[in-house]
Amino acid sequence: MRKIWGAAGLAAFALTVSACGSSGSSSATTANTPAAGGNSSSSAPAAAGGNTVTAKTIGSQQVLVDSQGMTLYWFAIDTPSKSNCSGSCATYWPPVTGPVTAGSGVTGTLGTITRSDGTKQATYLGHPLYTYIGDKGPGQNKGNGLNISGGLWWEMTVSGSTPAPAAGAGSTATSTSGGGGGYGY
Repeated sequence: MRKIWGAAGLAAFALTVSACGSSGSSSATTANTPAAGGNSSSSAPAAAGGNTVTAKTIGSQQVLVDSQGMTLYWFAIDTPSKSNCSGSCATYWPPVTGPVTAGSGVTGTLGTITRSDGTKQATYLGHPLYTYIGDKGPGQNKGNGLNISGGLWWEMTVSGSTPAPAAGAGSTATSTSGGGGGYGY
């Protein structure tokens, strides 16, 4: 019986560590670059998802991804100076902490805003950036076109345009069943 509990405990521990490890947060620091839209030489903690954004083709769209290859999103009800995703929303859509560095294929302006909790959030072309908890690996875009947490979510295209709802692999504009991960929030 002791071996069974030991194995079960070990399995539970491994799942916990795996879940924590996949959160996408990091303790690396970022350096400000001209592409980041600032001239500060300070460093900041890296974000949910990493500290360099690059362009990657997912589906038929050129979108931004973080250092781990995770798709970055923007929230339709945000403004260029304010994130409208906090509390449980930010649990499902972790804000990308800024500043971030422009990598390959990034042609737009990167910047930061100050969130209501005082942390810095990265922006691209005036859109605060997020990752999505439903994306379990690089190249997924299950959050694209979802209408949850009070508004529409879109993958951040390099051009800044809103992708067609059918452009994403897991996207639906009116339902979470097409890749929302069953969160129902």
